[in-house]
Amino acid sequence: MWWLGAQAALNMVTFAVYAADKAAAQSGGWRASERRLHLLAVLGGWPAAWWAQQWLRHKSSKASFRSAYWATVMVHCVALVAVLFWQGAMMLHF
Repeated sequence: MWWLGAQAALNMVTFAVYAADKAAAQSGGWRASERRLHLLAVLGGWPAAWWAQQWLRHKSSKASFRSAYWATVMVHCVALVAVLFWQGAMMLHF
């Protein structure tokens, strides 16, 4: 259950970073790097990143960012399947 709580927290942080970056973009303030936004997505914050892109209309029209975002989603999903597969294989040995 700790994993679900960690994912929920990560998604809240991801959305907050997107919202802060959107506000900074509008006011000329400090911006979050695209690298940081993609790191949050690949770590598991991709659902909140997608929601922020849609709801806040932030980073939703930049094609290079969107391509990299979808790549992070795929990397995260492949890694998750690999971890689950590995855990299942380990459980069979015990």
